Amino acid sequence: MTFYVVASVLHLSSLAQVPPWVKQAARWTVIFAFIAHGVDIGWRGVEQVHPATSVREALGFLSWILVGAYVVLSRRKGLSVLGAFVAPLALIVLATARLSPSGDAVTGLSSLGRLHIASATVGVAVFCLATVVSVIYLMQERNLKIKNFDGVLFRSSASLETLDRLSARLVAIGFPIFTISMMLGGVWVAQREQGFGRIEYPIAAVTWLAFAALMLGRSVRGLQGRRAALLTLLGFGAAMLVLALYFLRRSVGV
Repeated sequence: MTFYVVASVLHLSSLAQVPPWVKQAARWTVIFAFIAHGVDIGWRGVEQVHPATSVREALGFLSWILVGAYVVLSRRKGLSVLGAFVAPLALIVLATARLSPSGDAVTGLSSLGRLHIASATVGVAVFCLATVVSVIYLMQERNLKIKNFDGVLFRSSASLETLDRLSARLVAIGFPIFTISMMLGGVWVAQREQGFGRIEYPIAAVTWLAFAALMLGRSVRGLQGRRAALLTLLGFGAAMLVLALYFLRRSVGV
């Protein structure tokens, strides 16, 4: 986690007027953090502690996917500002995963269950990055409305059109992955004969419906801008609620 702490500090510092080397150092530090985190995940896999073993491991995997997606996107001009949001967020998620009680392992974990958890984690990670982009969009839009042209985000970020288009592309990537995870999860639950009475399941359906509505709205009604950003936040909020419920259930037995 040390690399993530340093990366967070450097990325937040780079929002101010700093020498160019600080921004370069921030990017390379988060790359090193991503590599080190990947090695750690690989080593845990060798020890039979893979990302689907528990909610803790899934959260750690989620933060790794989130950082990896950022590393790819940060090569584009105007998107390095994402690091000031992604690096601290990844640090918080990873710290939560590593410092929380170990809790109970997922019972009855078959290959189907592993695929469900892995695909759901990847889908939510992509949705998370789309949400970060949407948050920046809303902040940029507000800066324009109040004519705050000297703000840090206004100087450092991409245009509203670029941010909206990027959020749409990320959702388009995450949605089919999340859809597959929902299908696999439904089959897995049916195989385990546990029923669909848990509160997590309808909330997960709300997540899917929110992003489905967003995809349909963009393609059919030309939905974009502020309304699309808010719908993205709604869908991701539901996804986070599902994760929180699973985390509490596995960690503290509620």
